[in-house]
Amino acid sequence: MERAGFEIQHSVDRATELERVLFTQDDDLLTEATWRHQQGRTFSGVIHAHQLRVSIGDCVHDLELIVQVGEPEDMTGQTLFLPL
Repeated sequence: MERAGFEIQHSVDRATELERVLFTQDDDLLTEATWRHQQGRTFSGVIHAHQLRVSIGDCVHDLELIVQVGEPEDMTGQTLFLPL
C-alpha cells in the first residue's frame, strides 16, 4: 500500500504530537491512517466520513456523541467511520 503525500503525513504526525484525533472526509488521510495501522505505527486516531454518504448534520451529531462518551486516548491507532 502506498502512503499519502507529505502534507498528509505531516498533519497526522502533528495531530499525534498534540494528542488530537483528526476528522476528515479526505481519502488520502484515510490511506495514511490505514498504512500506519498496518505498519504498527502509532497515531492519534482518525474519524472518517464519506463526503457523499453522510450529511454535515449527521457528522456533527456523531462527533458530539464521540466527544461525550470517549476520551482521545480511546482513539489511539484507530480509524472510526461515520455514520456510527
